[in-house]
Amino acid sequence: MTFHLGYGTNGFANHRLDDALAVIADLGYTAVALTLDHHHLDPYADDVAQQTKRVAARLAELGLRSVVETGARYLLDPRRKHHPTLVSESQEVRVDFLVRATRIAADLGSDCVSFWSGIGTSWELLRSGVSAVLDSAPPVPLGMEPEPGMLVERLEDALRLRSELGEPEALRITLDVGHCVAVEPVDAAACIRRAGDLLVNVQLDDMLPGVHEHLEFGEGHLDLPGTLAALTDIGYTGVAAVELPRHSHAAPDVARRSFAALRSASWVAAAERQIRADPTALERLFAGAGRVDRAREDDLRVRLLEAYPGDLAGTLTTLYRHGSSAERRAVLRALGTVGARVPEVGVELVKDALRTNETGLVAAALGPFAREHLDQHSWRHGVLKCLFMGVPLDVVAGLAERTDDELLRMVAGFADEREAAGRAVPEDALALLRKAA
Repeated sequence: MTFHLGYGTNGFANHRLDDALAVIADLGYTAVALTLDHHHLDPYADDVAQQTKRVAARLAELGLRSVVETGARYLLDPRRKHHPTLVSESQEVRVDFLVRATRIAADLGSDCVSFWSGIGTSWELLRSGVSAVLDSAPPVPLGMEPEPGMLVERLEDALRLRSELGEPEALRITLDVGHCVAVEPVDAAACIRRAGDLLVNVQLDDMLPGVHEHLEFGEGHLDLPGTLAALTDIGYTGVAAVELPRHSHAAPDVARRSFAALRSASWVAAAERQIRADPTALERLFAGAGRVDRAREDDLRVRLLEAYPGDLAGTLTTLYRHGSSAERRAVLRALGTVGARVPEVGVELVKDALRTNETGLVAAALGPFAREHLDQHSWRHGVLKCLFMGVPLDVVAGLAERTDDELLRMVAGFADEREAAGRAVPEDALALLRKAA
């Protein structure tokens, strides 16, 4: 990894700054995105110079690289969130704040100051405001952040602004990868490659398309390993910090989960690169995935198989036949994305899994690949086996579409046998019969 993983102090709003920095460093992060606010290095405090000196010493002591963020909600106006902006009345207040932020960043030795445009329509006002900051600030890079709903909403808008200002060296790009998911026409990895060497700051979070809500990794549509791989590909060496400003109520736990997710994603990105360069590395990496992250081992192994450029048919068979239960389960789950390339082999592996008495294998076998490729006779018996073994039917992909009269007859017979023996009928079986009725 060429860059530094960090965490934003706006996600530690209920902590003293010194405590927040200590927790962030203790968790393994090597950088921090410091949001200037009333309680976190207030730029309007009478003793801001002394505070800045103390924070700089603390950052050095903890080994934390830094960037300065300027998105505090009510620092400039106690009644109006994020007001004033560069495109509103009283623009000079925002300009003054950004200049103060650059002075603090210079004293901290921070990489940059990140900022956004604000909500409005006047490009002329925006250009004048940014120009005023550039003219008055010390030589600290400024990272314009595209923000959903604001005048500079997408990466292309930020690049347009820079072009219209004559491409000043100090004006660069901050990219929130969650925003890429929410509003950009391409994914975060493509945005990173588009920004290239203009990228001076990266914010990491997950989002859903069209929804500006910062989510923990895995709760949205961000391809985290692909995003981190893109940062490595462009040679990014700056800070990439988690941006979860609405998670302060559980900051230490969220930061811990985030670091675990980043660690796993970083491992996947590096492993995918190894596999593409040397396909023989797959078997070793596939086996080792469980030691990296036990909770996500299936997802890690699926990604490795998706990246594998070699003989997929033989590799899937070997990994399944000689692997542990967890490795075999991952092979079956991977069929949902790679199985269409080798459908005959995939069907053979699914049928083998359905002959076992391992609930994890049976559940994995009846995923999307089986929905598309398994014959109806074998599929029916797989569903019935789930009922016998207590495997919830919600693991069966395409259950509603593929259920037919013969399956219902089989399930009804299964229910009758259970009742005759004085045994409870699984609720899944009753629910399936009720839906059919």
